[in-house]
Amino acid sequence: MKHWQIDQLPWDRFDPSKVDPELIPAIKAAAVVERNSVDYALYLNNVFRNDPDFCTAANHWAEEEIQHGDALGRWAMLADPTWDYKAAFLRYREFYKIPLDVEQSVRGSLTGELIARCMVETGTSSFYSALADATDEPVLKALCKQIAADEFRHFKLFYDHMHRYLHRENIGLVQRMRIALGRVTETEDDELASAYYTTNEPADKPYDHTQCIAAYMARAMRNYRSQHLRRVTTMVFKIIGLPTHSWLQNVAFRISEKLFLRRQQRFARIAGIS
Repeated sequence: MKHWQIDQLPWDRFDPSKVDPELIPAIKAAAVVERNSVDYALYLNNVFRNDPDFCTAANHWAEEEIQHGDALGRWAMLADPTWDYKAAFLRYREFYKIPLDVEQSVRGSLTGELIARCMVETGTSSFYSALADATDEPVLKALCKQIAADEFRHFKLFYDHMHRYLHRENIGLVQRMRIALGRVTETEDDELASAYYTTNEPADKPYDHTQCIAAYMARAMRNYRSQHLRRVTTMVFKIIGLPTHSWLQNVAFRISEKLFLRRQQRFARIAGIS
């Protein structure tokens, strides 16, 4: 069952004077990506077709992700009354599609698939935690706290199943690291860029992947602080199987923090965002 309902959020406390206009485009894009989780559930059901328990869990996960999208979409329409969430989602669905006619994981193993899912939940839980801390708008703050809590639970869900498969498939440390870090680079693929384009740009404007991913990432990344990045490092070390809260993790955090800042600044320059 869902842990909360959209109508339970304090919608009557929405304060347009506390809305950061730079956040609205990123929230619009995030809304349609979350809502599109139904396709990822179908993909996971194909890949894990011999594991009914996991398929049931994946379907429940998708229901919660859909709720995230609908709640974010509702907030975005309050922040920008000219925007139509349902129309934007239909446009996104037409523009961006993931392959569903597959029977094998694109990660090469079931453990690898679950490592990738853990990395996604690491990213989303940190993103919504950062948004909750960054925004002063009461409804968005409450919503992001709820979503972040869900995403941390989703991380544990996929992490527990990952360990179950890890005992069977015995994926080595180097391969786990390669899959995890490879998933990080995929944040610049067409999923988020297409989401930004279809929710923020007119249909007659040509799609520019470089500009769209920069516009989204610059707005999303500017909300992170050191505590969010440190938690990300801890979660990644846990996924890979390296010791957390160690000197090695501290070194990795320092390096990743500098790389993150440089990346955010690069995206901001491309997007023309100060």
